[in-house]
Amino acid sequence: GRGFRHDWQGRNTRTGRDMNTLILKLNATGDVVRTTPLLGRLEGDVTWVTADSNLSLLFGISEGLRVLGWSERKAALDRRYDLVINLEDEGEVADFLSQAAFDQVFGAYRDDRGEVVYTSNAASWFDLSLISVHGREKADELKFRNRRSYQDHLFSGMGFEFNDDPYLLPPPTATDLEGDVAVAPVAGPVWPMKNWAFYDDLIAELRGHGLTVNVLPHRPTLLEHLADVANHRCLVSGDSLPMHFALGTGTRCVTIFNCTSPWEIHDYGLLQKLVSPLLGEFFYKRGKDERATRAIHLDSVLESTMACLREA
Repeated sequence: GRGFRHDWQGRNTRTGRDMNTLILKLNATGDVVRTTPLLGRLEGDVTWVTADSNLSLLFGISEGLRVLGWSERKAALDRRYDLVINLEDEGEVADFLSQAAFDQVFGAYRDDRGEVVYTSNAASWFDLSLISVHGREKADELKFRNRRSYQDHLFSGMGFEFNDDPYLLPPPTATDLEGDVAVAPVAGPVWPMKNWAFYDDLIAELRGHGLTVNVLPHRPTLLEHLADVANHRCLVSGDSLPMHFALGTGTRCVTIFNCTSPWEIHDYGLLQKLVSPLLGEFFYKRGKDERATRAIHLDSVLESTMACLREA
């Protein structure tokens, strides 16, 4: 063995302000945001290594938090950690973890055979992942059957009870884009089937009701993007970063799920989920099929958006 324990269940080798924790959560940006509720439960000092592009979202959001980009990760090796939380399944991150001095780990690590595996208390989440002990096909099946939020998996695995613990976000950088509805029609190249086919029609319908509708522009910084979302009464998007920004800023949102899990997303009482009737067919598929992008009707999204505005 490697001399560390992987049975951490909220039991500290040291307690309170003496506790040292290392979090390894790099990507994707939305996943980084939805991991921040953990900070409200971890006592003592926390070092978080993330992708350099995500640094601005973590600076200053929690007392005792040190934030390091992946490019400066070696600076995290300056101390011994009571606990390392590794939420990445990549070998490169597991190799970095192997360089750290620590007592206990939650999540992924490289075992004595050189394979990236995960601790038993993190199994409920990692069983659904690319490194699942069950293999990819079974992992996707388990993911489709899963009805627990991401936060619930993490919290329960670490001996906590998730109780609507909020996202932690920094203050946004002010922008002058504001209105009734923000629309984020592009979800990125990895998941082309997240891109619903009828955004243009929705925008025309909403503007026909006299509403101010803005398509979220590309911004040079994440903090401006955050402000753009917060400056609206309602966001309409796929399962993407703007949705997480809405959930973190108290902005009501309508989210379209064409190919990813709606159940992993905790709604915080703000989110209306529209789930494709073809979700099972296209679940976690990364190709492009027009049927996936057209399965949710325009009328459903329009109706949900108007209801969102009435509640805002």
